[in-house]
Amino acid sequence: MKAALLAPRVTADPAVNLARIERMAADGVASGARLILLPEAVLTGLNNNDDPAHDLPLGQSIPGPATDRLGAFTRRHDAWLGFGLLERQGDTLYDSAVLLGPDGAVVLTYRRNQPQWHAKAADPAVYRQGSHIGVAQTPFGRVGFLLCGDLFDDGIVSRFRALRPDWLLFPFARCFSDGAVDQVRWDAEELPQYAQRVKLARTPALMVNYIGDNSLPDDNSFGGAFFISAGGEVRARLPLGVEGSLIVELGGGPGVVAD
Repeated sequence: MKAALLAPRVTADPAVNLARIERMAADGVASGARLILLPEAVLTGLNNNDDPAHDLPLGQSIPGPATDRLGAFTRRHDAWLGFGLLERQGDTLYDSAVLLGPDGAVVLTYRRNQPQWHAKAADPAVYRQGSHIGVAQTPFGRVGFLLCGDLFDDGIVSRFRALRPDWLLFPFARCFSDGAVDQVRWDAEELPQYAQRVKLARTPALMVNYIGDNSLPDDNSFGGAFFISAGGEVRARLPLGVEGSLIVELGGGPGVVAD
């Protein structure tokens, strides 16, 4: 069974982003993938600024318009699809991820447990974290989500590992503070740290980051997609800054298709 790890360019226009997601996901299905994985906050980018008047409109309910539309996609294509989004529940906001099944239903919902998707001073009545970690049974094994900074919290990783999942689905949003798309620095300094954290989780990881568009203020997320083994070996990768798909054979060797 194949998975397509999509690294799209994300703009300030959610309608443009959703159309791009559908187009890239259709290409992934055409490449033989039955699991599609997208990055953290892929509908809007992680474009929150800790002002509720700005940030709450970025959120969507679960289920909601995006899960309904992408659920229709999974029904048409008999596919599984995981993606990250800012989730709005009333006047609260979460950094969340969902897995949709081939019937279009929400199979698994996860709310980021680690709080650094917002500033420490952000209003805790609005900006929330989850406390639960779950797994879902699928044809490709037991899967669960972690989001971005969750992977660097020992307690969260320990709780995830205790569930004995077969796959870690890891949407994230990552940039360098200077805005660089620096492959050498990433490969030498950053990717080895992620690989060691995956090794601590003892679960093979499918990881994907979006590419920030110029229309998103101060968002320099640099993309990339990665398949890392439970032993911390980087088995396949999509280079930074490349809008495209990493096609992974979950039971064998990987390949890359890039736009």
